[in-house]
Amino acid sequence: MLADILTRLQKQASAGESGVAAAFELNWQSLEPEAQKLACLLSLFALAPIPWSLVESAASYSDLEFDLKANCTILVERYLLQELAEDTYQVHDRIREFLSDKLEELAEANELKRGYCQAMVAVAEDIPQTPTLIDIAQATLAIPHIEETATVYQAWLSNDDLISPFVGLGRFYEGQGAYEQALPWYKQSLLAARERFGEEHRDVAISLTYLAGLYDSQGRYSEAEPLYIQALAMYKRLLGDEHPNVASSLNNLALLYKSQGRYSEAEPLYIQALAMTKRLLGDEHPNVASSLNNLAALYKSQGRYSEAEPLYIQALAMTKRLLGDEHPNVASSLNNLAALYKSQGRYSEAEPLLIEALAMRKRLLGDEHPDVATSLNNLAGLYKSQGRYSEAEPLYIEALAMTKRLLGDEHPNVATSLNNLAALYKSQGRYSDAEPLYIEALAMRKRLLGDEHPNVATSLNNLAALYDSQGRYSEAEPLLIEALAMRKRLLGDEHPDVASSLNNLAALYKSQGRYSEAKPLYIEDLAMTKRLLGDEHPNVAQSLNNLAALYKSQGRYSEAEPLYIKALEIAEKQLGANHPNTITYRKNLEDLRQNRQPWFRRMVAFVWRWFH
Repeated sequence: MLADILTRLQKQASAGESGVAAAFELNWQSLEPEAQKLACLLSLFALAPIPWSLVESAASYSDLEFDLKANCTILVERYLLQELAEDTYQVHDRIREFLSDKLEELAEANELKRGYCQAMVAVAEDIPQTPTLIDIAQATLAIPHIEETATVYQAWLSNDDLISPFVGLGRFYEGQGAYEQALPWYKQSLLAARERFGEEHRDVAISLTYLAGLYDSQGRYSEAEPLYIQALAMYKRLLGDEHPNVASSLNNLALLYKSQGRYSEAEPLYIQALAMTKRLLGDEHPNVASSLNNLAALYKSQGRYSEAEPLYIQALAMTKRLLGDEHPNVASSLNNLAALYKSQGRYSEAEPLLIEALAMRKRLLGDEHPDVATSLNNLAGLYKSQGRYSEAEPLYIEALAMTKRLLGDEHPNVATSLNNLAALYKSQGRYSDAEPLYIEALAMRKRLLGDEHPNVATSLNNLAALYDSQGRYSEAEPLLIEALAMRKRLLGDEHPDVASSLNNLAALYKSQGRYSEAKPLYIEDLAMTKRLLGDEHPNVAQSLNNLAALYKSQGRYSEAEPLYIKALEIAEKQLGANHPNTITYRKNLEDLRQNRQPWFRRMVAFVWRWFH
């Protein structure tokens, strides 16, 4: 056949481009109609490797009912298709251009384009919110073809499928922590929805929600908020005030406010979302359990542990009734309740829950899964809090290694694992081991999240705390000042993290004997913590203890004592008598009183001699 084509080409009077075009045309004319249709279908794919499974899927959606593989072999033999590896092919750009022209002459052109788009939509919709490396590997070869669908063949996407390629691409990149690569796809999703449907449509609201969620992940709260508000208002106009999507939007906005420390604004939204979900879906529904969990998490953040606990317990019991004892959501509920117990110093109650959550996640999700890595981190964190460093370290190391294997070396979760392991080393006084990990976590967060992100501020704060512990005050101070300023810019002047930064900077000044500079920061921290979290929050106890320690260092014992007493009172009430913080405050108060005792004894001795 090739010899015949060459013979016919020799009869052509012209050469160069026209000769190449003639070769293509003669080759094309020698194909059977079925091979021609397959070639036209292949021209729709991007200039990238094409998995055969995608071709089969596109052919199925296009209702091509002939022997695909046999015709594929013919195309390879005719040099119209290149076989890169087993079941992986590619079309040369010049041949693709030629086949694209032939496609337009085909009566079934629109049917093939629609079938191709449907096949790519099916892959896009299967991309999870947090893809593992296995998910990524399965989707990677399809990504350029999904991109082709979104950018070139958008007109052939059905109304129901329009935003699916954009959302799938966004999830693919966002789930890997590649936020900047995800951003244009979410933006294009919003643009495409608006262009086809106008400003008022469900897909516009969905696109707004995805874009807002990405901004939230990036710490771009001021950009996320108006989008969440816009999506909520649109859902209400389109679906009415009472709809599950409205409840979900209320929940998203509440989550944002919680991230910003705007607890008083988050609470009524969580309560409204919970009540609406119950009315619409009944008291027994997985969404109700999720709402209970979210409200409990808010109360935990506020130190309202007695209010959080029954909600966590209720959510756990409901999830078990609805989904069975063995379900990923049950593992998450166990983890959340354990975190509450850990915050309260109820370590013996937290440990079995964390162990059960870890074991369940391994059974349900396999030994290699991001949620398993999270459980390892959480259990390690508990052991660290108990001073069980030798048990914590291998879990932190395993979590870090697993996170890298599953999500890649560059991912926000990797930075978190690095930070956790560094914190353990710092607690052990292994400063030389901790420092490079803190520095690596900081650099990674800047690369992935940008220079302005709450997690970057946290990394600056942690590195500064390490330097403070080492007496490297001149290196610690600028980092603490930068962290404080960043938190104010990103979270506002009134936020628990801002209060924490004030406390940390004050502690540095105290370590340097700069008492006059430390005092106003400690006082500001205490006042802010009371305003934000209430007078009875464990953080208030910590602030009282720190201010008392400053007064003690200055010999102002009469001012320090009532603060230590109040800190101990709060801790015993909120955390229990055996919590490490409670024990610390009690010891601080005893030390203070012992320091004053010699003076007291001298006075007693003096009075005794005077009267005897």
